[in-house]
Amino acid sequence: MVVCGALVENGAILLVHRSPTRRAYPDLWDLPGGHVEAGEPELQAFAREMREELGVHIVMESSSRLGDWHAGSGEDAVHVSVWLIGDWVGSPINRAPEEHDDIAWVGINELGGLPLVFGALPALLRSLPELGRLARRDEPRTTASPSGP
Repeated sequence: MVVCGALVENGAILLVHRSPTRRAYPDLWDLPGGHVEAGEPELQAFAREMREELGVHIVMESSSRLGDWHAGSGEDAVHVSVWLIGDWVGSPINRAPEEHDDIAWVGINELGGLPLVFGALPALLRSLPELGRLARRDEPRTTASPSGP
């Protein structure tokens, strides 16, 4: 199982560009995330991935599950749990250049023009009523308490 999440700020979403050398979904833009380890709760796995790959700490209480995507078939089938993250601490930086060669804040209305792992992402995000509230948020993110150690 894989978990990923949408960090939204000022009308933009944080995306990672998967390295062209990746076996699965190379050279495509994706939500940040990663694999859930055995026995690990989904949101805890996402929080761990965000610390490891982007150096941010998500605020667990600000998170809500968006749904699930299923991709591939047979041995390549993957179940992806998708979360909306309302608050985090820190400024994202690419701490995993072997996995993604770029990260970027992309305007919600600009998503349709990008090669995405999940083509349904723009429609999913535009359908969220809470997106408007998150998109206008511009308070500093350093005052919240981070999740995890």
